[in-house]
Formats: sequence, C-alpha cells, structure tokens
Amino acid sequence: MELQQLKDTASQVRRDIVRMVHAVQSGHPGGSLGCTEYMVALYFNTMKFSTDFDMDGKGEDVFFLSNGHISPVFYSVLSRSGYFPTSELSTFRKIDSRLQGHPTTHEGLPGVRIASGSLGQGMSVACGAAVAKKMNGDNRFVYSLHGDGELQEGQNWEAIMFAAHHKLDNLIATVDWNGQQIDGPTDKVMAMGDLRAKFEAFGWHVIDLPKGNDMEAVVNTLDAAQKETGKGKPIMILMKTDMGYGVDFMQGTHEWHGIAPNDEQLEKALAQLPETLGDY
Repeated sequence: MELQQLKDTASQVRRDIVRMVHAVQSGHPGGSLGCTEYMVALYFNTMKFSTDFDMDGKGEDVFFLSNGHISPVFYSVLSRSGYFPTSELSTFRKIDSRLQGHPTTHEGLPGVRIASGSLGQGMSVACGAAVAKKMNGDNRFVYSLHGDGELQEGQNWEAIMFAAHHKLDNLIATVDWNGQQIDGPTDKVMAMGDLRAKFEAFGWHVIDLPKGNDMEAVVNTLDAAQKETGKGKPIMILMKTDMGYGVDFMQGTHEWHGIAPNDEQLEKALAQLPETLGDY
C-alpha cells in the first residue's frame, strides 16, 4: 500500500476498535489504539502471507501477538486484510463468537496461531516458530508483538536468552513501549530500566522506533529490521507509542487500558476518526 492508504486504513481500524469495545462494553481500547500503525504496517505492507490460512505457515511470514488483550486491533487488521469478513467484527466478545476477548485457537479463527492472554508467553512461542523455520529451510520471518509491562515476567528473559544463543536471526520482535499497564505507569509498578541495554546485553540487535504512531517511521523501521536478518542475532524493535493514540481523551493514560467508552464518548471518538473503508 501507499503511505496514505496505510494511514486511511489505520483510521478505519481505530473506528473498528472503539465500536467493537463499545458494543459489548468490554475490551481493551487503549493498547489497541496505540499499536494500530504497527499492525497496519505489518499486515498491509511488510509481511508476506496467504489468507488461505493453515497453522504451519510454511513459506510465509508468521505473527504472534503476545499481549493478547489488544485483540480488537488484531481482529480488525485480520478481517480487513482478508482472513475473514469484516461483518464478523460485530460478534466481538459475544457468546459462541470466534472473536473472544483474548485470541484463542480452538474456535479456528483464521490468522490466529496461539491463544494469548496469559502475558509473557509470546516470546517463547515466537522462538519455537523461528527454530522450526530454520529446521525446515524456510527463509521467511517470524514477527511478534509484546507489551512493555509483560517484560516484568521472567519467562520472557529465558526466551530472550534462548533466541540469542540459537542465533534466531529470522525473528523480529517488537515491544510496545507505551509506559503504561493496567495498574498504572510501568515505572511505578516495576521499572524496567534501560531496555536497549538489557536486550543488547542478552545478545540482540536493537532498533529504536521513537515515533511508533507515525506510519512512515513504522514502515521504514520494519524495512530496516528485515535488512538486519540473517546476521546471527535476533532483532528487537523498541517502539515508543501513546496508549489510546488517535482519540484525544484516551491518549497517554493507563485509565483506558481496559475500559469501554459510553455512547457519548463513542461519538466523540468517532468524530476524530475519519471513516475511510466503510464501517462493518
């Protein structure tokens, strides 16, 4: 896609997010809005994949969402990239829906490769997929997205060490470094210090993305990350975003981590987000 098309898609995805969460008065809009540029750039510009979905993903790029609570942005991007009809977005978080609050696999939703909701596990799964691609002689890439708060969990660092030891240079992981988690700012809950220094000390190649809500910057950074593959080190993108980006009253605060807008708030949000592709 051209840059403006990516921006237009991001606006529509944000409309999907706030409408989905509002409809059932449940879900996580803040992180979803903050990661919209990344998810749109990844699926509509960077990754090579087939919507004729199978779990193996041989010969194509694969993605794992570790911070599964931001399922609204994931579902919107999957549907609008062709995995399933956008009309199914209206079933979000409803009984018997394939679009559960956190992505799961037993419903068979195309595009979802792991159940993610218990935080801290996505890095381990991504490492496993990267090893499998190397063993199969598959030269495509493994992408993963992680919240900064979930890096407070130790399992991540075991996997991070594993990735460097096994030279998983086909793995491109990204941390959504928005500085917020459900209980407040990450620095107050449990400060993580210098993430760049930590990942470099663990043997990763680190790329800073200080403008994670700038579509051009995200596209260029993902391109740069691909150029670093095959050099013996896994790649980490440290992406600075604003939680709730695109909706002024949701932006930059943990308070919208898991709260749905009411009717009046929905209208205010939609007024800031142009309808570009048509609402579901």
